[in-house]
Amino acid sequence: MALLIYSPTHPVADWGAAIRALAPDLDIRLWPDMGDPADIDVALVWKPPAGLLPSLPNLKLMQSFGAGVDGILADPNIPRHVPLARVVDGNLTIGMTEYVLLHVLHFHRQVAAMQQNQRSGRWQWLPPVAASERVVGIMGMGTLGCHAAKKLVDFGFQVAGWSRGLKAVDGVTSFHGDEHLDGFLRICNVLVCLLPLTPATRGIICRRTLSLLPRGAYVINAARGGHVVDDDLLHALDSDWLSGATLDVFNEEPLREGHPFWTHPKVTVTPHNAADSIPAQVAPQIVDNIRRLQAGQPILRLVDYSRGY
Repeated sequence: MALLIYSPTHPVADWGAAIRALAPDLDIRLWPDMGDPADIDVALVWKPPAGLLPSLPNLKLMQSFGAGVDGILADPNIPRHVPLARVVDGNLTIGMTEYVLLHVLHFHRQVAAMQQNQRSGRWQWLPPVAASERVVGIMGMGTLGCHAAKKLVDFGFQVAGWSRGLKAVDGVTSFHGDEHLDGFLRICNVLVCLLPLTPATRGIICRRTLSLLPRGAYVINAARGGHVVDDDLLHALDSDWLSGATLDVFNEEPLREGHPFWTHPKVTVTPHNAADSIPAQVAPQIVDNIRRLQAGQPILRLVDYSRGY
């Protein structure tokens, strides 16, 4: 069985080595050394170029490097009769929760203001706000969102969650569906986006939705850049409606030189590293799916094409 590994950002040689250590019998091919496209049975990919997957006539499984698959679904011609699987990794979940907690606390403990005071040589006491007086809202209550929400509850924050369907999480006020989005936004002092990127969620953080947040709110996007309308977020920051934003993902990656986010005083930029898939930790579930394919068993963590995740 031949496995093709492609990614514009992941170290494909490291992934090949991790998988080969568990499955030395696999014929592993690292892009661009693909050989005959007809040989490829499984493609492990991240943001493949348009046309790559459709060019593999005997493809039997498409496997994402991570939890997101929007970069694969971006090609309208991918072979949708072929199963597509994603990664669900406990370490990735922990990493995302660490990132969310870090930046919620960055806002909550007024770190940006203290850093500015340090640069100005100004000693100033900043009145604290109790965590119980802050509402942290999480858009996207899947595995990542639910885990982060539970930890935020443990820190004493009021936590609200919004998702497509109703989710019951202890200590979390749940909202669901388009009809409850506005009410959810109106209470969020910190808005955290962990949504999958689908046609329904693209551009969801826009002028209208940002205007519903309480004045002085903070936005954290660790999902996909396509959720944010850049100009609308910049307007909300420049008008002082928002106090700040942390962005790990962008409409164009790498973020282009000269983009206003780089130098905006209210924006923290991180290079899409909120939660990374580590080859040695993720390879076992990828190999397991390949073995399942070989044995004619059900593939795990399948993507529902109709929902986009």
